[in-house]
Amino acid sequence: MESVSLSTVIDEQLAAAGQAGNGRSAQTVHGGHERHLRQTLLALTAGTGLAEHDSPGEATLQVLRGRVRLNAGDDSVEGVEGDLLTIPDARHSLDAVEDSAVLLTVLTR
Repeated sequence: MESVSLSTVIDEQLAAAGQAGNGRSAQTVHGGHERHLRQTLLALTAGTGLAEHDSPGEATLQVLRGRVRLNAGDDSVEGVEGDLLTIPDARHSLDAVEDSAVLLTVLTR
């Protein structure tokens, strides 16, 4: 059995994102290429984000801190701490409205 303090990882990754030139940082907290389920904590500073990209497969995004906007085509949804967003099966982007940390959960096949 394994336990990970997400609060600690959030603090570490937000600090790293603040130092990074692109304003973001990430750490896989569960899984990886050898597993079907992967969970990655992404930290983004306000005004930064992830450019439009293809859907990774079935995935969700849980907002752990801050406020983000998930965009897909003409649709967008804003998420705040405690929200669980379903990532669409379409090209999408993510913008940090304020310093934010999200937990990306992806089912790889």
